[in-house]
Amino acid sequence: MAGKEDCNVTLVTRDEWHARPPKNTTHMNTPVGIVFIHHTAMSECENQSSCTLEMQKIQNFHMDTRGWDDIGYNFLIGEDGRVYEGRGWDRVGAHTLGWNNVSVAFSVMGNYTHKLPNTAALNAVNSMIECGIQMGKITKDYKMYGHRDVRPTECPGQMLYDLIKTWPNFDPNPPVKPTPSS
Repeated sequence: MAGKEDCNVTLVTRDEWHARPPKNTTHMNTPVGIVFIHHTAMSECENQSSCTLEMQKIQNFHMDTRGWDDIGYNFLIGEDGRVYEGRGWDRVGAHTLGWNNVSVAFSVMGNYTHKLPNTAALNAVNSMIECGIQMGKITKDYKMYGHRDVRPTECPGQMLYDLIKTWPNFDPNPPVKPTPSS
């Protein structure tokens, strides 16, 4: 990722976590004005080795069980504070049905219904959002939502959802799809 040294995160690339190749890719126009926060509702991970295994499990679940072209999220965050590249900044994800081509999604690995992610993971999420703004991938005036704001789901878990509602760019109003420019 260009400029990752300036982003205050450690990025684990697809090659480094041994991602399978995608079945298909669709380019996404950036910058986007919507950020979705998710949790995987699967296992937590606290080091690069366990997070790598978790990334592979998530990708296999998304591709083999759900039939998606690749892992669904743009980036995933472990409780090791590392950011794991999913689809990246410039590829349409499969994370928030109806919103994938106009948003970027960050998913924290684990279930955050009854507990919060640790400080390292939360700092990594916020650093990635700032990085996206610096890189011109996310607009400065972006709106943040939890997955549950547009779908009937528990995601991103009640504890994490309660926290992101206090973050500056969280929008309590339902998102509105941007109109295509002509």
